[in-house]
Amino acid sequence: MTEPDAVPSENAHRPDGDSAEKPQKPRGRRILTRIAIGVPVTAVVLAAGLYAATAVLDIPSPPTLARLLTDAPSGQGQLYPARPVAASPNQRPFPVADAPLPDTVPWKGTQIPVADFLEATDTNAFLVLRDGVLTHEWYRDGVGPTTQMASWSMAKSVVSLMIGREIEAGKLSEDDRLVDILPDLATGDEYDAVTIRNLLDMTSGIDVSENYNPYFPLTGTARMYLTQDLGEFVRDHRGLQFPPGSEGEYRSVDTQLLGQVLAEVEGTSLTELLQRDIWAPMGAQDAATWNLDRDGGEEKAFCCINATTRDFAKIGQLVLDGGIAHGTQIVPPAWIARVTSPAPHQVSSWGYSAQWWHPIGGDGQDLSAIGVYGQFIYVDPGTGTVIVKLSDHGAEQDEQETFDVMRAIAAFR
Repeated sequence: MTEPDAVPSENAHRPDGDSAEKPQKPRGRRILTRIAIGVPVTAVVLAAGLYAATAVLDIPSPPTLARLLTDAPSGQGQLYPARPVAASPNQRPFPVADAPLPDTVPWKGTQIPVADFLEATDTNAFLVLRDGVLTHEWYRDGVGPTTQMASWSMAKSVVSLMIGREIEAGKLSEDDRLVDILPDLATGDEYDAVTIRNLLDMTSGIDVSENYNPYFPLTGTARMYLTQDLGEFVRDHRGLQFPPGSEGEYRSVDTQLLGQVLAEVEGTSLTELLQRDIWAPMGAQDAATWNLDRDGGEEKAFCCINATTRDFAKIGQLVLDGGIAHGTQIVPPAWIARVTSPAPHQVSSWGYSAQWWHPIGGDGQDLSAIGVYGQFIYVDPGTGTVIVKLSDHGAEQDEQETFDVMRAIAAFR
């Protein structure tokens, strides 16, 4: 009997019954055939392993991870589940009166045209309000007034306004301990001392590194961004880097915990709170979304509101106007005073207060919501200016230089 892998003898019968010598494939062709079969099989095995690994790690599937490495940051909100935020039933467009920008702006020791600045910083949208009037609006090709773009960490500043409302209503205090509101997080050690104030001012000390490297996605904030179970993530990360309240260090996990506090106190989702308490009364013109960790899950409070440039501008105008929109006090005056006054501890050498940045330089009055990859809602009370810049730039690239430009534009008359 011939062994299964043996070469047939000269007298072996062909399938059609004729006795003849069976032609043999050249050795090179046989090797190529095995490779042609083996490569797809190996790819299938590796793909199966990757799918299994992402399931175990509770992060998005390999195709989504691949798109996170290739898609522009401004559109990554489309890759995650989200809850919708309806446009306001009383939409309030800004009045429009075109006004010129300066011919040039300061940029890294020289002066360049505004158009060159927008190109150099990979800008998608750029909008200027002066005293509540829309005086300049620019979009790159493929983007327009109704295009939703990712907020990234500008969402933190929106969460702050929602927290301020809860404090004014007496439902929350800055001195409240986190674990008194979310007792499942209690550890019996120093973590239990973290307060709402610590979370607001980035002084909690919670040890979750602010890592944005897409090639090392399983640590720190990158891991929190990918997880499909934010509740489990915060439970698994209750170590401290320093005692709460002793110093400032930027930690996105602080805002995620504030989001969980809001949801617990109000008994509803952050999306519902945003729509009810901010979006509708401020007269938002367009719908928005807030990304979740999974279908039907929890909002990524530290990032990931997807909205139009004009509605991001309404957030800035709301702060500039002392929390009032269209005659209604939406955010308490005391909270506007809180966010516009830097807290005792600096964060990354800049002033910081209740999730709003106070960049160095300028007249000391201006403040901003900032998101990674070049997202800004800049507010300058001294000149009555709000500027929104949405970009696909480097992770934290040219931020101080961008403020120099926005300050020059705000001062131009």
